[in-house]
Amino acid sequence: MGYCRCSTAQQELQSQLDALEEAGCDPVFSEKISTRFKVRPEFVKALDFARTIKKAVPHQRVIFTVHEMKRLAAAPAELLTIAEDLHHHDIQLELLTGPLQGVYDPSGHGAALFAFFAGMAESEREYIWEKSLEGQASARERGRHGGRPKVVDEDMAAYARSVRANGAPVPKIAQKLVITSGKNQGKRPSAATVYRILAEDDATDRTA
Repeated sequence: MGYCRCSTAQQELQSQLDALEEAGCDPVFSEKISTRFKVRPEFVKALDFARTIKKAVPHQRVIFTVHEMKRLAAAPAELLTIAEDLHHHDIQLELLTGPLQGVYDPSGHGAALFAFFAGMAESEREYIWEKSLEGQASARERGRHGGRPKVVDEDMAAYARSVRANGAPVPKIAQKLVITSGKNQGKRPSAATVYRILAEDDATDRTA
């Protein structure tokens, strides 16, 4: 099955649709929406469809196809979240163009691509960690002290650490957490929030 996306109404989808059709994708999900939006409805439908087919016919080869990597996501952390979801459900990923063109099996020869996503996300977390330390140092110089947002309490952080230590993927951890205060009370944190929790803990460990 295929998925295509462009960011604005002025951009065209037809070239992606033609490429996906030529690749034999059926069905194809498409939308005009920026990756800045946390929820992309057609992308969610595409992943749900792939998971449903794989669950119904476990031995069926299911390939999630996009024209190029940036149609999946822009941020490394989000790419890793998507890769971990595909890996968890044993769904292959196909990129039709770009330097990583090809079909990648998360449980086979394509594992290196998923490791690449993880490396990109780790680099991004390192950058966030460094900027966080710089911000904390600057705040201390001005007599201010920071900390985690109130929506992230210590119990949530401790649980995230313990589950991650047992090898659970971050998206699964996020699904198990519930925000206990603030305007988002009762909702689940995003995977990006969980990554920040873990990155902050890494920073604390390294400076302890």
